[in-house]
Amino acid sequence: MEVIFLGTGTSQGVPIIACDCAVCTSTDPRNKRTRTSVHVVMDGLHIQVDAAPELRLQCLREDIRWLDLFILTHGHADHISGMDDLRRFCDLLGGVALPVYSTEEGIGRVLAMFPYAIAERPISKGYAAFRLLPMPARLELPQGVIESTLLPHGGVNTLGLAFTEKSSGKKFVYYTDCKRLPREALALAQGAAVVVLDGLRPEPHPTHMSVYEAIDVAKEIAAPQTYLTHITHLMEHADWDARLPAAIALGYDGLRLKL
Repeated sequence: MEVIFLGTGTSQGVPIIACDCAVCTSTDPRNKRTRTSVHVVMDGLHIQVDAAPELRLQCLREDIRWLDLFILTHGHADHISGMDDLRRFCDLLGGVALPVYSTEEGIGRVLAMFPYAIAERPISKGYAAFRLLPMPARLELPQGVIESTLLPHGGVNTLGLAFTEKSSGKKFVYYTDCKRLPREALALAQGAAVVVLDGLRPEPHPTHMSVYEAIDVAKEIAAPQTYLTHITHLMEHADWDARLPAAIALGYDGLRLKL
């Protein structure tokens, strides 16, 4: 299994517009954070999770050339706005609709924002076409299994995802944009080789886990490695990486994992 962190920033990204703080003016590339998304390759199956406003640039930067299915964790702007750029992958698929899995809320947002793309085939070459599907608790594929659970995120629920590759048996867990992990989410994360958790900032937030809340959750899951994502400009990469407990680190745009 390969995991590519396309983006690890918040809805504002980092650097923030008109901000001269130490992180926004940093020359460390790990402090340059586009909006949060991840690309998972599971026994050759390419899965894109979320479409940041910078999706096109992220795919060019990381040389993403294929997509078999798309999962939208929830319908907030920083996760859905880049979906129009999925049109290129519809071209590469031969002009068939791209499977798009999400929650009821997420599907409703796609319908509202991209009504022109809801079709079995694109209107013409170069257009997007989405086949909308409710994300099941367990999606069995020839390449492995994708399991899902709901995570509280303010007024909506986010899809928490666990990918288990058939050939290696490795599990990767991705829990972005959440305030806490319900019992079911903690259970699903057991046995994962790598876990990604929402770790917004040091201070508490009403709809996201703080760094310290994420650390507590990471210790409870006890995965060999945990990465934090959806990070604000209040966290300088080198400084926080040095302060975090063993086996917990900040993610960064362009990070690639081989599981």
